[in-house]
Amino acid sequence: MIRVPIDDDRTFNNPDGFAMVFDRTWKQSAKTEQFADLSIDQRIEVVIESMNDHPFLQEEPEQARQIAIFRVRLLNLDQSNHSS
Repeated sequence: MIRVPIDDDRTFNNPDGFAMVFDRTWKQSAKTEQFADLSIDQRIEVVIESMNDHPFLQEEPEQARQIAIFRVRLLNLDQSNHSS
């Protein structure tokens, strides 16, 4: 398996590339106090809005949104510790 460094700035126009950026953006957003006060749906929207220039999100917005929801459930991101 080829490992991509977590701090890699490359953007890939595919579901996996979107998921990697979504996870990183979610974790960065979770460090803010305002993020903790939002509902899960609002958090997803905030993260997606901050990624609006991602090519996969631009070309496949519905699939990107489904991936985002799946990632939140899969990684239990809605239960993440906001004080990290």
